[in-house]
Parts: sequence; C-alpha cells; structure tokens
Amino acid sequence: MARYTDATCRLCRREQKKLFLKGAKCNTEKCPIAKRAYAPGQHGQGKSRMKLSNYGLQLREKQKVKRIYGVLERQFRRYFSIASKSKGVTGKVLLQLLERRLDNAIFRVGLGLSRAHARQIVRHNFVWVNSKRVNIPSYLINTGDDIEIKAKDKAKDKLKENLEFSKDRTVPSWLEFKPQEFKIKVLRLPEKGDIQQPIEEQLIVEYYSK
Repeated sequence: MARYTDATCRLCRREQKKLFLKGAKCNTEKCPIAKRAYAPGQHGQGKSRMKLSNYGLQLREKQKVKRIYGVLERQFRRYFSIASKSKGVTGKVLLQLLERRLDNAIFRVGLGLSRAHARQIVRHNFVWVNSKRVNIPSYLINTGDDIEIKAKDKAKDKLKENLEFSKDRTVPSWLEFKPQEFKIKVLRLPEKGDIQQPIEEQLIVEYYSK
C-alpha cells in the first residue's frame, strides 16, 4: 500500500496554511509553519509571492484536500470518479465520500490525534463495524453503522489519553460517540457544513473536468 513518507510539516508549508496533519501538536510554537510561513525548498519564498493562475488555484485546492484526508492521487481520482457518476452535486458527494472514511470517523471523535494516527488504530485491528472486524482505513461507513473499539486494557488506556488530549475537539453531529464504551453510531451521512476546514470543492471539480 503506497503512502506518503516524507516530512509531514512540508505539506502544510507548501499550502501555506495549517492542515493539522499532526492534530493538536500543530497548535504549539514549534510548528514549522509558524516559523517559516512560506513554501519549502530553495525557491520557496519566491513561490509564496507568486500570483496563482486559475489552474494553479484549482491544483492547490485539490492538493490541500488530498493532504487533509491523507490520500494519494490515484485514490483521490477514484473518489472523484465515483462522485461524478453519483446522483447529486459532484463536489459535495466527493467531500462526503472523504468524510465517510473509517479512519476519518475515528479521528473526528477524538480517538486518533490525527488522521494518520487514526489510520494506525484501524490497521491494528482495534475497530469493529457492525460486529465485524474492519482493518481498512478507507472503508466507507453508512447511516446506521455501529463502530466499536475492541482492544486490551493497555491499548484502551492509551486511547483514553488521546480522548483527554483532544477533549476540546467537537464531535460532528452526524456521529454519536459514547466515550466510556468506545462506541460510535453513524446517525446520518455527513454534509459540507460538518467539515472543520474551509474547502472550495468546485475548484477540484473544475480541475478534473478539463
């Protein structure tokens, strides 16, 4: 399975905004983008001053969303293909598919400090969906699904620490979370308003429609 292995903070610097790829750690003074708020590389500062074309804006928005959800180009393009063939507005369906990822749900309730961390929780066989073990981070959850964390006491103690660390994070209204039981209920499908960060999905649609 392909995955990004380079420095995570370079991604935020390239987009010139915090994507919170390391969760709450991004709020510390040590965050590289707070010290160097320009693109990485030898010509990073020059790139930061360049005015982007329409294509450049579309590309940067697509790259930003890919990085927020931790998916690579091939998988992201597949999500767009599914969205474009589905009923409804393509951009909104695309965001809905990304939000419905199992690793995203684990992150949104605070069990994972970041989406990358939530992906590890899923891969370690801690997550059960409708009484069946699921270790695929990209698994798409649906309305009515019951998600439960089943782990040994030592692992659960660590998850409790994660919940305490991310206690200020608001659980989205499309999910119901019972922290004492480590259970999540999918109440409905997510909407754009449930997404924490501002995303201009129409730019992504325009990018792939060329």
